[in-house]
Amino acid sequence: MEKQPRHRLHREFTELKRLIVECELTTCPICGEPLKSRRPWHMHKTVQTMKGPLFLVGKSKECVNPACPKAGKHYYASQVWLISLPKSTYGLDVLAFIGWEHEHAHRQLVEIQRELNRRGLLVNERNVGKLYRQFLALLGGVQEPTRRKLEGTVAQYGGVIWAIDALQPEGHGSLLYVLYEVISGTPVGAIQQEHLRANELTAWLGSYQEMLYPVLATLSDGEEMIEAALRNCWPQAPHQHCQAHFLSNLAEAVIDDDDELRQDLRNGVGGLPAVPKNTREPGNGPQEPKKAKKKKSLP
Repeated sequence: MEKQPRHRLHREFTELKRLIVECELTTCPICGEPLKSRRPWHMHKTVQTMKGPLFLVGKSKECVNPACPKAGKHYYASQVWLISLPKSTYGLDVLAFIGWEHEHAHRQLVEIQRELNRRGLLVNERNVGKLYRQFLALLGGVQEPTRRKLEGTVAQYGGVIWAIDALQPEGHGSLLYVLYEVISGTPVGAIQQEHLRANELTAWLGSYQEMLYPVLATLSDGEEMIEAALRNCWPQAPHQHCQAHFLSNLAEAVIDDDDELRQDLRNGVGGLPAVPKNTREPGNGPQEPKKAKKKKSLP
C-alpha cells in the first residue's frame, strides 16, 4: 500500500493566472445609490482548479451615500465562493469532479487522487476524502449555520438576493448548479445533473421558495434556462445579469497578453538594483551643513 503523507503537500506555483472578482452589486440594497469600488482586497488566496492554479482576489464595494442608514457598509465579492468555498484552496470544479467520479464512475478515492495528481493537482488521498464530504454537504441543502447567516441578512437588509451559477468540470458533461446568497456571500445549495431542464431547475428551487425569505432581487449570467427558473420562482423580484461575468467575458480576449506583459515587466524590473535606504541619522554618515545665523545689527 502506498504510504500517504501525514501533512499537507508543499505547494509552490511559479506560474499563476490572476482572477480578480469584484462585488457584483452595482447599487446599495438599502438606498439604491451606486456603490463605489474599494481599492483594498477583502480576500486573496491561491486555488488549485482543474484548469490549473490561479491567484484569486476579491474586491469589495461600499455605500458612500451619507444619507443611507448603511453608509460605509462594505459589500463583498460573493462570487469568489463559486470558484472556491471559504477556507478551501481547491476549486469547486475539483469538488464536482470528485463527486461525479465517485458517485457515477464508481471510482475509489485513491484512484481519483491519482487521476488528479496526473492532471497536475497537488492533493493526497486524505484531502480527496475531505473534499468529497464538502461536495456531499453542498448537495445536502441548507444547514443550521447557513440558515443563521440568511436570517441575519434578512434582519439587517430586509431580504436576500438569490443567484445561481453553473460550472462544468473539464472532460465531463455534467453541470454543478450552485445557489448562493449575494449580500452575505453564502453558498446555500447545489445540484449536479448531466442534462437539467428548466422545469427540473425550478422544481429544485422550490425548497428554497418554502423558506419564505423576502427576495430583494435575483442574479445570474445570460443563460436563459437559469434566468427563466429564477423568474418562475420569484416573479416579483427584479432580475439582473451578473456584472462579474460580463467583465470577465470582456477581459478574456486580452488576459493572456496581460499575463505575458506582467511577466516581462517583472523580469525587467527584477534586474534593477535595489533602492538604497535613507540611513542619515545623528552620528551616522554626512549631515547637511547648518545654515549660518545672521548677525543682528546694533541700533
